Amino acid sequence: MAAAAGDGDEHLLSLFASALSHRRFGDQELRLLDAALSAGADVPSLLHTRSSARCLLRKAAAQAFSSVPDLGTTLSTADFFARAFALAGDVESCLAMRYEALLLRQAEYSDDLHLQVSNEEWLTFAKDSLDNGFYTIASKAFANALVRIDPNHPEYLDSTNSILKKDKINDISGLQNLAKSLSALRSGEHFRAMGILILMSWMGIWDPETMRVSLASSTAVSLGT
Repeated sequence: MAAAAGDGDEHLLSLFASALSHRRFGDQELRLLDAALSAGADVPSLLHTRSSARCLLRKAAAQAFSSVPDLGTTLSTADFFARAFALAGDVESCLAMRYEALLLRQAEYSDDLHLQVSNEEWLTFAKDSLDNGFYTIASKAFANALVRIDPNHPEYLDSTNSILKKDKINDISGLQNLAKSLSALRSGEHFRAMGILILMSWMGIWDPETMRVSLASSTAVSLGT
């Protein structure tokens, strides 16, 4: 199958892999990845390169975060991989990187005006997660967005702005409730599907090995929410 990809994209992806192995995580490397992903001669080549890039990035990310010297490097590395995963079309990994970076900043830089997480950052991330079907994470992110504009939060202004903030709270709360409902609905469908498969196995009309594979697949989808 490797031959399905053109020489150009394979060479560029190899250069990108080499850069990652030397812990070079910058804009130049992202441009190299983008070039590799665009160099395929046809659709099969493009898909092959995209799949290879995703596998490469996941392995490289695991290695990169196994030893990071400080918080600043951790954040810059997370930002790099979030952008790289976005280029490769790996939405789940991209969101995971963004989420971990936001949590780290919230925990370590809450008093830093430049690095603290703003309400808008949490809200943007929450909407992206909701739009891509990651409802549980979206709900948590909406909750974090609400904290910074809650009337009990120290930053809340008791002025004419309070009316606008109350409207914003209502809007975010509505989105959070939607995320919770969609997450519960998907979880319910998952468990109903499991029950049906088990019942069919008991009745002797479903092959146990097929059921095992189906349950594994269903569980993987459920965890992605």
